[in-house]
Amino acid sequence: MKKVISFVFMAVIIFSILAGCSSTQEASSNTSSSNKDNFPNKPLNIIVAFDAGGGTDTTARTLQPYLEDELGVTVNIINKPGGSGWVGWNGIANAKPDGYTIGFLNSPNLASGLVNPTMENQIDLDKFQTIGNHVADPGAVAIRVDDKRFSNFEELVEYAKKNEVTTTATGVAGDDHLVTLKLNEKLGTKFRAIQFEGTAKSRAAFLGAHVDVLITSVGEAYPMHQEKQLKVTAVTAEEKSPFLPDVPTVAEAGFEPVISQSTRGLAAPVGVDLERIKVLQKALANAAKNAEHEEKMKELGTQTHYVNGDDYMKLLEKDKKDIEDIKDLIGW
Repeated sequence: MKKVISFVFMAVIIFSILAGCSSTQEASSNTSSSNKDNFPNKPLNIIVAFDAGGGTDTTARTLQPYLEDELGVTVNIINKPGGSGWVGWNGIANAKPDGYTIGFLNSPNLASGLVNPTMENQIDLDKFQTIGNHVADPGAVAIRVDDKRFSNFEELVEYAKKNEVTTTATGVAGDDHLVTLKLNEKLGTKFRAIQFEGTAKSRAAFLGAHVDVLITSVGEAYPMHQEKQLKVTAVTAEEKSPFLPDVPTVAEAGFEPVISQSTRGLAAPVGVDLERIKVLQKALANAAKNAEHEEKMKELGTQTHYVNGDDYMKLLEKDKKDIEDIKDLIGW
């Protein structure tokens, strides 16, 4: 009888151990499955907060096929212009947090809107999960090739010290508007910014001689400069642009330095599963560093400047602080 009881007792122990191992294996399997849910397995949308044909749209579409190769799904570019970018940025922040809708943030335009006391924003940087930065594009000051009043940056500045000169802008305290404000502050010029809804409209007004000077980014000015549709007279960078080696910086032209650049990076709405964010971050890093992609970006005159998600958030936070530091200059 004792042997029977002992045998039953041992059988119960062995069964318990086997059951425990089975449960552990099943839990491990479930954990692995949750970390690898085959994301993405359907088309992914990227929101661009400006019109088709602008700098952000062009670089997004240049990046698009390389992201598709990395992710293995179709990537759609969705243009949502309006509100100086805020229609699109709100669209990113309020998207379903499943990783299938992400988008480009543009700074300092985004940072300026977050600081602007006249805007009633429902979002802040904490509404985004940053994936990584894609582009860093310095500012460019361009004139028409047939303008008789000035033919270079020095002549433009001297003329603008004595006369009001209109410049393009695509949002209060956006990158182009900030260039105008900084030039006035540091060089004593009388530039007056005219606001437009998007790059395409500001560019058309400039080419139609409705505005005197086009303030834009190197990437957006480069093709027209090469085709002699306009002349870039200076860039707002610490060093010359490799795409415009004959164009001086503001400092090289003999004036106090004026530094301004536009950055464009990808972000998702807050709440996306971390494993999915990691998939997107890896895809962006590989796509941005792809040699063929970088060559195509060079053809556009736009500089790829990849930084990871954490560093991109730090960049955005710095832009926001910089805007807060010059609120008086902006008139806030």
